[in-house]
Amino acid sequence: MRSLPLPLALTARLAPVAVLATAGWALSSGPDTSPAAKDKAPPDTANRSASAPATEAATKTYASAPAPCEALAGKTITSLVPGAKAAGKEIPSTDTEVRRTCSWNALKGYDYRWLDVSFEVMQTEEAALKSYKERVADRSGGGAVPGLGDSAYSVVNLTTEDKQQTREGTVLVRAANALVMITYNGSDFESKKAPGTNEINKGAIKAAKEAVAALRGG
Repeated sequence: MRSLPLPLALTARLAPVAVLATAGWALSSGPDTSPAAKDKAPPDTANRSASAPATEAATKTYASAPAPCEALAGKTITSLVPGAKAAGKEIPSTDTEVRRTCSWNALKGYDYRWLDVSFEVMQTEEAALKSYKERVADRSGGGAVPGLGDSAYSVVNLTTEDKQQTREGTVLVRAANALVMITYNGSDFESKKAPGTNEINKGAIKAAKEAVAALRGG
């Protein structure tokens, strides 16, 4: 078999995490010198301060990102990335509680496949929704994926470099305060052609469904 140039690695485009700064409140009052002061019960500040964070935490469905390399079944990896090790390789992150990504890639014969699974957890659903809308706006030409998360979007693009085609599918899913992003692409180094749009799109959506299930189960 003749030697083949390996393609350039994909650079994950992850938007920075939106951070919500919350300010605590304090209850203060001056001394009451009236005769009835001794009969007044002190304000229940302990219960009040404890209830405020609990209410906020209740709106944060996901507190941390799950292990991305464990998000997909072994048979799914074998199907989508023939020849790849099921364990995958986790990409270093500055904050693994917030953002985690796992990659699989392999060359089998002349066929090359690359798959990324990324989780990003934000402080609120509003922040996740805003980021989701911004990312969808940057990827025109796709469409909604019904029944996946709270909202999901899929798009497939074809690029050509030095006469070599690469077709890449992206699926972006919002589930409460978390985002799940799948990147799946492929090339044939013998024919210089790329896999079909339907193959790449279906593969990316399959990975997205399993990743969302892992998020909800983890």
